[in-house]
Amino acid sequence: MNEWQKKSPLDWETYVNKRVKVAADEKNEYEGWVVTVDPVSASVVLANFPENDPVSILVVLGHAVQEVSITQDADDEMKARLSRVFEPEESKAYSPEELDKRKNDLKKWLETNHVPVTEQGEAGRTLCVAGVLTIDPPYSPEECSSSNEIILSRVQGLVQSYLEKQQ
Repeated sequence: MNEWQKKSPLDWETYVNKRVKVAADEKNEYEGWVVTVDPVSASVVLANFPENDPVSILVVLGHAVQEVSITQDADDEMKARLSRVFEPEESKAYSPEELDKRKNDLKKWLETNHVPVTEQGEAGRTLCVAGVLTIDPPYSPEECSSSNEIILSRVQGLVQSYLEKQQ
């Protein structure tokens, strides 16, 4: 196990949203913005934003990482860009304010219909229904997730009818 793999997730977290140089096995060197570090394998997920091209993602496997050096901190604009790297395309059609309004309106409507709903996740972006179903942005029936098929079907129907009433 190398020094990088021995670090804790709290240590790795300090590299997120930073531009880094990663020295890897066989004298390979990679550069990019750290999106995340996998806490199990210690793999580093790097993003680069080439001009006029879509985002480029590179994963440097944890066992190959020799050294990671920070070259630059992200400004607010870059942090926002990095946070949207793995966001579904549908949710990119909405601004953060629109997504917040959709979430709050749907939550209020569900509560009005006596459906127990809470917000969860770091930014409170995910709605949780009765502790067994989640609704992620952009808060459509397709974004509902649950292992209970009956609840899933009923809540998807509720969300669909809510969206139809909005139009």
